[in-house]
Amino acid sequence: MDQSLLDSLRKGGYILYARHGEATVGSDLPGFSFQSCLTQRNLSETGRWQAVSYGDILRSLRIPVQYPIVSSPFCRNIETAQLAFGTVSVGVDPFLFEVYRLSGNLPDEERNRILNGLQSRLKTAPDQGWNQVIIGHSFPAQTGLGEIPNMGTVIVKPGGAGNGYQVVRRLSLSELRAIGN
Repeated sequence: MDQSLLDSLRKGGYILYARHGEATVGSDLPGFSFQSCLTQRNLSETGRWQAVSYGDILRSLRIPVQYPIVSSPFCRNIETAQLAFGTVSVGVDPFLFEVYRLSGNLPDEERNRILNGLQSRLKTAPDQGWNQVIIGHSFPAQTGLGEIPNMGTVIVKPGGAGNGYQVVRRLSLSELRAIGN
């Protein structure tokens, strides 16, 4: 990554939308419960390592992060955020479950409602001097922020109300790790 992007991230003003770490094989149980991690896919050992690495990388690069970290209500997302940034530094945003639902077969009206809600969040700038981290989900191809690998990050520059947002860069975990080199 070029030094100018790293310098910009250190000044703040971005949203780092990251997909959770690698989860176990399979799928969430039908009728899963957010209150029971036993009914959900959870982080694998690799996913836990990815989450710890993610937080370590951002700290080593001196990228300022606004708290709380925003997380989807799934256990795999919350655990990713907690391993990366600490257990008291995470806030759950139920809307991110809606993003997860985009992978299902939804009526166009429902899909558009979710995408409009996403756009509203992505155009809202974090507090001055900080970057907002969101631990969410991947998207179907050509939808929202598109497909994101495990612990991959989409760097978004919010434009503010009425001005949308710009996707600045898409980084895998290994590309993020190499940013300071």
